[in-house]
Amino acid sequence: MNCIIIDDEATGRAIISQLCSNVASLNLLEEFSNAIQAIKYLNQNQVDLILLDIHMPDFTGFDFIETLKNPPKIILTTSDSNFAIQAFEYDCIIDYLVKPIAPERFQKAILKAESPPSKKKPSVETSTEKVEITSGNDLYVNINRRLIKIDIPSILLVEAKGDYIHLKTEDKNYTVHSTLKKIEKKLPDSLFLKVHRSFIINIDKIIDIEDNSVFIKKDVIPVSRSNRKELIRRLNLL
Repeated sequence: MNCIIIDDEATGRAIISQLCSNVASLNLLEEFSNAIQAIKYLNQNQVDLILLDIHMPDFTGFDFIETLKNPPKIILTTSDSNFAIQAFEYDCIIDYLVKPIAPERFQKAILKAESPPSKKKPSVETSTEKVEITSGNDLYVNINRRLIKIDIPSILLVEAKGDYIHLKTEDKNYTVHSTLKKIEKKLPDSLFLKVHRSFIINIDKIIDIEDNSVFIKKDVIPVSRSNRKELIRRLNLL
């Protein structure tokens, strides 16, 4: 199987090249530090597999894929786990490897690449990060096909980012494919309040209020005029 590597970091290319050398069925043709070089190469050469980084100067990995009329099979190799959902919207992407990549995991991805194409594309149900809630104080988020349990009172705030939401907690942050409206229904009204079209906050975590903003740890959250009255009421302010 003829393959190429596209990664702007020399160390990243070297590591993936080493992984390729350990797989007898792989024939590494070229390595590229940017997508433009790779596009020129692919216009003149045919490959079976591309090992592609997401974050690169000028072009992202997804921008690169959009330029290809008939893309070969692609395995994403990245240090960022936040784009798994977006990745599987592309039929050509067969796996998503998060750096550092274990040799066993790399070989598993190559076996997938060598397999005949699946007749059925993975459903949105299996590839979409979702928010589910159980009884009590636990919220479950489905990230990279793993259920992660979050203690609801530990949530500091939720921020809308397009088709995603950022969930900030006391210990860790999560990016989930969902909407603010959906998660608002999952969170208890007694603890959470939507203060802006892009923010829901845990009112118990407010440390200061200044004009039309609230402070939660180091985050400054805007409060819209329409939500300010309700915030004041909930905080029992005069």
